Parts: sequence; C-alpha cells; structure tokens
Amino acid sequence: MTKKKNELLEWLKALLIAIAFAAVIRYFFFAPIVVDGISMMPTLHTQDRMIVNKFSYKIGEPKRFDIVVFHATVDKDYIKRVIGLPGDKVEYIDDTLYINGEKYEEPYLDKYKEQLIDGPLTEPFDLESIIGQSTVPEGHIFVMGDNRRQSKDSRHIGVVPISEVMGKASLVYWPISNFRFE
Repeated sequence: MTKKKNELLEWLKALLIAIAFAAVIRYFFFAPIVVDGISMMPTLHTQDRMIVNKFSYKIGEPKRFDIVVFHATVDKDYIKRVIGLPGDKVEYIDDTLYINGEKYEEPYLDKYKEQLIDGPLTEPFDLESIIGQSTVPEGHIFVMGDNRRQSKDSRHIGVVPISEVMGKASLVYWPISNFRFE
C-alpha cells in the first residue's frame, strides 16, 4: 500500500512540475496564437496557428519587416509587419515604400500587386499626415498589414509602443501544409 502511495505521489509531483514548466515557457518564452482576419494575407491566412517568440524582444529590438504581435486594445491583439523603426521617416509614393528617403522592396506584396486592376495597393501617405510627426517616435514602431487595403494598422491606430509588443511571430505550425519559419 505504501509503495503505491509513494508512486502516486511521485507521479503527482512530476505532473505538477511539468505543468509549472509549461506555464513558465508559455508566459515568458513562447505562446500560441491564431490569426484572426485577412489583414496579413497573402503571408498569413485567417485561422493559421503560429508561435510567438516572446523572448526575442527581451534581449533585442524589433527589426524592419518582422511580423509582430502586439496589444492593440485591452482585449485585442494584432499581428502586423514592422515597417518603421524609431527615428525612421516613412512614406509611400506611387505604391512604393520609402524609409529615410531610400526605396525599399517588399516582395511579400508582389502577389497582391499582380492582381490589382484598380489603383495602388497602398495609398500614398507620409508620417506627418498620419501621426503629426515626420519620424517614428523613440520607443515606438510603425506597423502595417500585408493586405494593405484591408488592414487596420498604424495608418489608423497610430504608432505602436514597443512595450506593447508581445513578441515576434516566428513559426506557422498549422495547417501543416503551411508549416514554415517567418
């Protein structure tokens, strides 16, 4: 009887340790998310399942073109692409991205641009007209969805404080046919 009791206690301890370990990993390092909406198409599709690397920005900063998850409101997280970093001057002219006056290619938009028949994918803008400043403020990033016509992003909600960024969306794991690292 005592042997069975000890074995049960050992199993219970192992289970509690495993649950605690999983909770720490999820809270501090990685978290699963489900893409909700079409704002990141064609890169990400609604119902894609991803892993957010929370640790990456604890030791570093977001990089241009990273796909990040951030707290947009108290109850809603958004997933978007980093376009502008602190101090950057961001503008769109003739459906082309310019950062600090330099033209940037965005190959992830090519699929949408090929399908267009009625104007640009991204309407022209500059930061001054959106946030009232010519550059992205320190401690903030400028984000946009890849589906530029159907994305609520920094053009609508303003720049995002880096402190609100949960992490980098680094792995699509479902559906399995779309498995890839971003």
